[in-house]
Amino acid sequence: MPSPRGPTKVRVAIVDDETLIREGLAALLSLMPEVEVVAQGRSGREALRIAEEQVPDVLLLDVRMPGMNGVAVTRRLHARNSPVRVLLLSTFPHDEYVIEGLRAGAWGYLLKRTDSDRLLAAIQAVAAGESVIDPAVTGRVIAHLREGQETPVFHERLTDRERQVLGLLAEGASNAEIAARLGVSEGTVKNHVSHILGKLGARDRAHAARLAVEWGLLYDD
Repeated sequence: MPSPRGPTKVRVAIVDDETLIREGLAALLSLMPEVEVVAQGRSGREALRIAEEQVPDVLLLDVRMPGMNGVAVTRRLHARNSPVRVLLLSTFPHDEYVIEGLRAGAWGYLLKRTDSDRLLAAIQAVAAGESVIDPAVTGRVIAHLREGQETPVFHERLTDRERQVLGLLAEGASNAEIAARLGVSEGTVKNHVSHILGKLGARDRAHAARLAVEWGLLYDD
């Protein structure tokens, strides 16, 4: 007679560009019989690959990473209807990405100072389809809802042409150079830039270029 199977472990992947934190989390979780660490990564690109190839139950994802940050990754997974549930991790309780992360489709938001018992409880809750928000950031979320604020970033999807212009803008090209590269008039480029700034909520060209990198807007879907 076969022995009864034990409780199913939660399959977790960890993505953080800081090696000490990533490996520390992996070591901690490996001691928990309820969890199985299936993969580790250090960038947004790796997070997308891991989500597609390993399909973990929960993706522990750092918010602030160079290149494609955690919110951009979350948004892309949500757009792809990925079954992977994202639990975002941040160092700061007043991180500007708290609201953006939840809007992007994250199932939870925890601070990295969270103790092991709360981390395990959060992982299990998210795996079970429950949302988790660190008590330290709950007040920020409530205040945001009360004030009815709109997210300042990525209000509308950029058109293919706008993404082309944004890519060249991020490379430091002038309007004249962009016009020459795309075979359009400089006035048309100015209109595109204006639309891009409005859609991204960017202050200027430099701000738009920074957002393009941080939010992964220049990567193919």
